[in-house]
Amino acid sequence: MSIKRIKSGPRMSAGVVHGGVVYVAGQVADDTSVGVGAQTEQVLKKIDAILAEAGTDKSKLLSANIWLPDIATFNEMNKAWDAWVSAGNTPARATVEAKLAAPQYRVEIAVIAAA
Repeated sequence: MSIKRIKSGPRMSAGVVHGGVVYVAGQVADDTSVGVGAQTEQVLKKIDAILAEAGTDKSKLLSANIWLPDIATFNEMNKAWDAWVSAGNTPARATVEAKLAAPQYRVEIAVIAAA
């Protein structure tokens, strides 16, 4: 079986396709001057682009992991998520409070999708 790496760098790839499954690494916002809702929208656009490059889309999501440094922002993040996620195709999902790699990040999301 072949392995396709998307936006591969020296440390990690943004996505990896193998065996009919797309693994998207944790994505964070580029513009960190905004709140969790706007950062979530940025992250979801990045995920859309990675999934498209892999030949799939959000309707094929299998699972999602979401990390928030402040769980009090859960509802604000969910507003962006709910507007984005494919109705009737919602993935298994976990959301946890965790310290992220840098304090300016308000959300990080990783997903797995069918190719």
